[in-house]
This record gives sequence, structure tokens and C-alpha cells, in this order.
Amino acid sequence: MAQFDLNINGKKHSVDVDPETPLLWVLRDNLKLVGTKYGCGIAQCGACTVHFNGSAVRSCQVPISAAQKNEITTIEGLSESGDHPVQKAWLEHDVPQCGYCQAGQIMAATALLKNNPSPSDAEIEDVMNGNICRCGTYNRIKAAIKSASQTV
Repeated sequence: MAQFDLNINGKKHSVDVDPETPLLWVLRDNLKLVGTKYGCGIAQCGACTVHFNGSAVRSCQVPISAAQKNEITTIEGLSESGDHPVQKAWLEHDVPQCGYCQAGQIMAATALLKNNPSPSDAEIEDVMNGNICRCGTYNRIKAAIKSASQTV
């Protein structure tokens, strides 16, 4: 076990965990930030996507030892009141079905729009390709991202 000082959602946290513990489990089990979901554990589904220094990463593959001294944002830190343009577009386009993948989808979409405020359909598909939606709302996801790009 080792002590790690983290910056998550703009707040300082200190945890005492094994250095190889994935960030996902520290978020969920130690810090009770359960919006980030466990899907596959091998970085293939995108359910655990968070922002790591502004870039979308799969938290299941980031050891906590690599997270120290970096800015981490989870779905809980994206917007205190749920009014981020991507979150609003998600509701406007009725994207969520079961909802399990939505935090990861939203985090990937917000990172995309931060880096490319006016993405083409092909660019959206390329970036979002690794985020699996079991309900198949891909067309709604793309429409929501296009809509959010108008207000970001």
C-alpha cells in the first residue's frame, strides 16, 4: 500500500492503495464516485472513460500510481448541475436507453468537442468508435454531439 494525492474534479483526495490499483476502482470503491462504470476491464468498451489532463482515457487501464499529480475529471465533475452542453444535448436527443454506457460516452464526446469543436460525421464516428452502446443508440449519440457542437 502507498499514499497517493489526487486531483479529481478539482478537489484534492488522498488514498492509501496498492500502486497497481486501476484508477477506476479507486474512483468507485475509495472515493465513491460511481458514475464511472466498469464494463470490460480491458479498455475495449469505454464505460470507464474519464478525462486525464483533458484527454479521454479508460480508467480501468490507468494504475493509480500514474494518476498522481494529474487532473482527473469524472462524469460527476463535468458539471455540478448537469447542464454541460453535451449533457443537455443527450437529453434533447433522447440518447440514454439503459444508461450504462452514457457516462463514458459523454466523457469521450466532451473530450472530442474540446479538441475539435466542429467535427464531421466521420470524425465523430472515429473518436466514438471505441465506446460501445449495447442499446445501439449510435445515431442519437452522433446527433447529440453535432447539436452540442453548436453550443460548446
